[in-house]
Amino acid sequence: MYPPGKVASGFVMRLSGHGGNQAVEVAQRHGVNVMFTLSGGHVFPLYDAAAKGPTPMRLIDVRHEQTAVFAAEATGRLTRDPGLAVVTAGPGVTNSVSAVTSAYFNGAPVVVIGGRAPDYLWGAGALQEMDHVPLLAPVTKHAATVHDKLKVAAAVDEAFALAASPRRGPVFLDFPLETIYDNSEVEISPAQRDRASRPDQSQLDAVTRLLATARRPVLILGSDVWLGRAEDAARGFAEALRLPVITNGQARGVLPGGHELLVSRARGIALAEADLVIVAGTPLDFRLRYGKFGPKDAPAAVVHAVDSAAGLAAHCPLAAGVSGDLATFFTELAGMASTAADAAWLPRLQDAVRASVADDAPLLASAADPIHPVRIYGELLRLLDDDAVVIGDGGDFVSFAGRHVEPKRAGGWLDPGPFGCLGTGLGYAMAARLARPSSQVVLLLGDGAAGLSLMDADTLVRHKLPVVMVCGNNAGWGLEKWPMRALYGYDVAADLTPGTRYDDVVRALGGAGELVTDPAQIGPALRRAFDSGAPYLVNVITDPEVEYPRTTTGV
Repeated sequence: MYPPGKVASGFVMRLSGHGGNQAVEVAQRHGVNVMFTLSGGHVFPLYDAAAKGPTPMRLIDVRHEQTAVFAAEATGRLTRDPGLAVVTAGPGVTNSVSAVTSAYFNGAPVVVIGGRAPDYLWGAGALQEMDHVPLLAPVTKHAATVHDKLKVAAAVDEAFALAASPRRGPVFLDFPLETIYDNSEVEISPAQRDRASRPDQSQLDAVTRLLATARRPVLILGSDVWLGRAEDAARGFAEALRLPVITNGQARGVLPGGHELLVSRARGIALAEADLVIVAGTPLDFRLRYGKFGPKDAPAAVVHAVDSAAGLAAHCPLAAGVSGDLATFFTELAGMASTAADAAWLPRLQDAVRASVADDAPLLASAADPIHPVRIYGELLRLLDDDAVVIGDGGDFVSFAGRHVEPKRAGGWLDPGPFGCLGTGLGYAMAARLARPSSQVVLLLGDGAAGLSLMDADTLVRHKLPVVMVCGNNAGWGLEKWPMRALYGYDVAADLTPGTRYDDVVRALGGAGELVTDPAQIGPALRRAFDSGAPYLVNVITDPEVEYPRTTTGV
């Protein structure tokens, strides 16, 4: 049923009880201590095991199934161990598909367990009878139905091992009603996660040769650097060779904001003029010009380093492709490589970073009325701790955050990723509060994104999960409004009601919040939010005519 796992020699798990008991006990072996779910009778045995089992598991019940999966995804991305979501049959599963797909594109380790109509009534029209697997198979590492109650434990064990093995991603299982409700006694030999192999020496040698002649090298770090626990090795490599670094996704913070080698703010110049670009731990997709770097008449050589060979770019020519453990990749290169970088290259990029910072300084302190969205970040940055978890869920408002919020530590930034699925925010926020109980958790919401998930502020309240939410409220879908205007000279279907009181929504659900229309009140409102110890939404009315300054939709 699954790719063969590695078995711990001599170790056997003995499990008994109904399928829910066995599934939960196996999940706990893999480090799971929280189950995200929305109640459904098809999966009651899993709740019974979580609530009444020998080692209870915390149950977080949400208001929409996609929030449960987003929360499980964020758990996997923050802890680097798989998160668990449990959804009921039929619409419970279908409601989760966008979130599963987001986890797939983000390479996030997640196990999603679904209920399923009973086998003994299959074809008779039982409640929520649907074959889920064909729907989930294209957006998971593996999707399967487990029909045999004696195979529940082994299937769940393999699912967690597979989800956490490079390249990480979601695994889906569903269980017919009788399979999960019936009792049994089984023994399994637990599967182990596959570990990324050591990169081939010939691949490392090829990168060494490229570095030795590069005059304008750039290093790009992506989320798999964090997920593969290679962040320290990546920083050591960059510092040893003094490489300019651009970070994205959860690699933001590998070099802390303000580090002399961090040139993300100069990425336009860096990627347009580089002669060698090493991309590690992220796809060569639309965010990275599809791997096309350097001057048009002298394209840059491209190295793509991934922890699983299946992730190597096939759509563009590579000077070198490297697959294997990313920490080993960086450590080995740091000890064997050198560069012939032009002495003026790094200073040129540093000058561009300083110029960008200087250009933005007036906006961070802007007294404009209506409020310029960047002023929000000018106030927020003064209040963020080094270990804060910052979550972006939105279009233009979060694009500004990506420009101005430079984390001090890796693994402290979450955004929807390349699938671009809005509505992630509340699920990500509840997972962050649970995974990092002593850290600030800040959710940055566009008002469009708020409409997709804000009802789950109720979940934050019920489960006592304090989160600071900041809504940049410009009464529109800015990410669509401005491009449509550029293309057609007008826009439609991009406006929302001005001044909507999203703060009142959170208050009605039992949380707290306030409306801000004066830029001088942003800072005090944020301080009240941090001090409240409650789910608190600061609803900032921003200028609807401010557009995030994009040069292309593909970068």
